[in-house]
Amino acid sequence: MSVLPGGLRVCVESVPQYGRGLAAVALTVAAGGDDDPAGRHGTAHLVEHLMFPRSGGGSADPTGEGYAALVAGAGGVCNAETHRDHTVFHTTVPAESLPDALAWEARRLLGFAPTEDVIRTETDVIGEEIRGAGDAGRSWESALGALYPGSRDSFGTAAELAGITAGEVEAFFRAHYTARRMVLSVVGDVDPAGVMAVVRAVFAGVGVIRVAGEAGAAEGIRAAGAARAAGEPRAAGEPRTAREIHTAPLPSGRPGVAVGHPLPDPVADRPAYLAQAVLAQVLGRSRLPALARSARDGHRLTSATVTCGYHGQWLASAAPDLTLAVLGRAPGTEVDAAVGIWRSVLRAVAEGPLPEAEHRRAVNSLLVAWHRQADSLPTRAVALGRDALLLPGSAGPDALPAELRRTTPAEVAAAARALLEGPATVTELAPQARTVPTARAHTVLTARAGTELAPQARTVPIARAGTELAPQKGTVG
Repeated sequence: MSVLPGGLRVCVESVPQYGRGLAAVALTVAAGGDDDPAGRHGTAHLVEHLMFPRSGGGSADPTGEGYAALVAGAGGVCNAETHRDHTVFHTTVPAESLPDALAWEARRLLGFAPTEDVIRTETDVIGEEIRGAGDAGRSWESALGALYPGSRDSFGTAAELAGITAGEVEAFFRAHYTARRMVLSVVGDVDPAGVMAVVRAVFAGVGVIRVAGEAGAAEGIRAAGAARAAGEPRAAGEPRTAREIHTAPLPSGRPGVAVGHPLPDPVADRPAYLAQAVLAQVLGRSRLPALARSARDGHRLTSATVTCGYHGQWLASAAPDLTLAVLGRAPGTEVDAAVGIWRSVLRAVAEGPLPEAEHRRAVNSLLVAWHRQADSLPTRAVALGRDALLLPGSAGPDALPAELRRTTPAEVAAAARALLEGPATVTELAPQARTVPTARAHTVLTARAGTELAPQARTVPIARAGTELAPQKGTVG
């Protein structure tokens, strides 16, 4: 890890055994849905879209080719995701094209100046994404908002974006896309010294506030986000303490219930957080499938899914974060009955002891999924950037297997007790006429830059792809 004079953190990892002539670049920015200005929900998402101009011809792009076209012309792929607490852009190219890719990355940051016409086009695209997305992410957003009032989804609200101006977009960009709030990570078949020489040359002016007006506009935002910019996680605050928080019902294709629980802080209480990841795997691989399969014998669940972390991506977000169970209800099964079944499953694990073989299977399944992704260059690049920006003190992605192996059955039982004893949200999923959803999970760019980069362990079931940084939960039914 190096730090440029302006404050941009740069991480370069040479992994020729994985790279095989390729290199991945990830730019991680401490700006997401939680940073959207009041009345302009979706600004961070819009800026993500505007970082992929369809064409250029101006000072930032004298060839007239957009960023995605330049990357595709080099035989590479690129994509992006907006999350609640950050935005990440990732690009994979042949290693010989890496200097060009770094220059293009810097150029789109230095030349960010969207026109009103382009903004209107992209707000229309975002509106279509909102209207076309599925229901799965809404349960997660509903649970997070109930436990942590004031939290924002990362997708945005079409009505609030409809009137946004170029000046507002640029003000957000200048305030948040500052050097101290960004991490650039490069992974692959690369020479670190050579990469740093290119980065110092092309990123020298990136994220530097040059005029007094920009400094004034950014000062409040930088003060509010100073902890993350300095390498500390954003304060999450305490969740609501009510044992059970009932939220408004959500439309669904079939009857069900979603139950949300707060997760421990992955920085301050990492062992407890990882125990929750193992618990989700135990529940998803062995405990809940048995219940779903035996619904005809009186257990009244038709399906059960448990996820740990931001829309199923664990270690992909700072606190606050959730474990979410989504339970399908058989005909005649009431919401309270389904929640009671979920609690009985947790109670069985909490009272333990968890059989060693079951514990080992759960840990091994996470390790196998991790190793399947370990040689994915964009996954490693994104993980390094997120660790530096959101999870300070992390030993890096290669330390995760040893950390998981240290998780004990007793810690998993304690994780189940924490879910039983802590606050929980309950959201009825009721078949009814579909309504236009407004709360959504993180998004990925549309077809102009939406190429999937690598096969993953699981994708988040919200009608969009995404880079996953860790093995995910099991799904039943």
